[in-house]
Amino acid sequence: MDLEILQHYWWILLCILGGLLVFLLFVQGGQSLLYTIGKNKEERDLLVNTLGHKWEFTFTTLVVFGGAFFASFPLFYSTSFGGAYVVWMLILFCFVIQAVSYEYRSKRRNFLGTRTYETFLMINGFAAPFLLGAAVATFFTGSPFRIGEMNQVEWMTPWRGLDALGVWTNYLLGFAVLFLARTQAALYFILTIDNEAVRTRSRKQVLWNAIPFVVFFLWFLAAIFTGEGYAMDDNGSIVLEKYKYFRNLVEMPLNAILFLLGVAGVLYGILRTVLSPRWRKGIWFTGAGSLLAVFGLLIIAGFNGTAFYPSSTDIQSSLTIYNASSSLYTLKAMSWVSLAIPFVAAYIWYAWRALTRKPMDAKELEEAENKY
Repeated sequence: MDLEILQHYWWILLCILGGLLVFLLFVQGGQSLLYTIGKNKEERDLLVNTLGHKWEFTFTTLVVFGGAFFASFPLFYSTSFGGAYVVWMLILFCFVIQAVSYEYRSKRRNFLGTRTYETFLMINGFAAPFLLGAAVATFFTGSPFRIGEMNQVEWMTPWRGLDALGVWTNYLLGFAVLFLARTQAALYFILTIDNEAVRTRSRKQVLWNAIPFVVFFLWFLAAIFTGEGYAMDDNGSIVLEKYKYFRNLVEMPLNAILFLLGVAGVLYGILRTVLSPRWRKGIWFTGAGSLLAVFGLLIIAGFNGTAFYPSSTDIQSSLTIYNASSSLYTLKAMSWVSLAIPFVAAYIWYAWRALTRKPMDAKELEEAENKY
């Protein structure tokens, strides 16, 4: 395989990891609903413990996503993680306090108290999905950086990533990811918790969070599809092109089909759960749908001669899969490593099924040896 094929191959892998990460953010969404759905200690214990079986998947996927970016597109890694380090440190801090909370929340004599750790979980639940969504939105709206002749990165504002919060379009995707995470968390509780009060409140939260998710997501799509995108011309220069992202959707019909199937899967899982009180499998449809939808969205950002990380201050510094990738040797070596991905995915699926074989109830939680 030549360099161009490998560049496209690795962008596809990153899109899959990005879609998987957004699906797994239901853990964060569930933490944000801790006091909304859990009205007493027993119910909150059920919520925390069913989420505790999955929180490491989300954190691991985030780390793998960053590591894969470092290996395949190191110039993006040095630009974003090196220039916008404040926002990435905030995201990392959110996940650190999450890990500490699951470890010490139910420990005897923890000096901070259970409610403090539950507050940490809620901070992670609200902040992490929003910040990750806003960070991904910069793939379409751009960031203020400039790349020098020796690939040194100069960030053009002192805000170091928080400048993304000054672009209103980024808020749309940030809130869309947050409300999607909360919607999927409610669906996850319906599937995995055997408590009628929790399931009843969770079904209400599915509807109340799905509506703002759909509004913010469609608003974001309308903004990027009707606006200007960062395209490569025949000479390799970056130019602004009207309707670029919508044209990418149309000009890549297979990706458009996957994207639309993903959106349909999310909507089906939500609507059937709302309309069928006894149906509990909505998380599988919204999960698969969100993976496909995010995959399709990220493909639009990087394929078809598009700058996947545009510079809003120096357009020619914008990063593409061609100028930001590793060498041919590195991409080849990493491609052999990537062949292990199906085996890792199979293990994750096995572990997932083993941990959620039957819904959790108060009796099972009481008998459990390891509690969060």
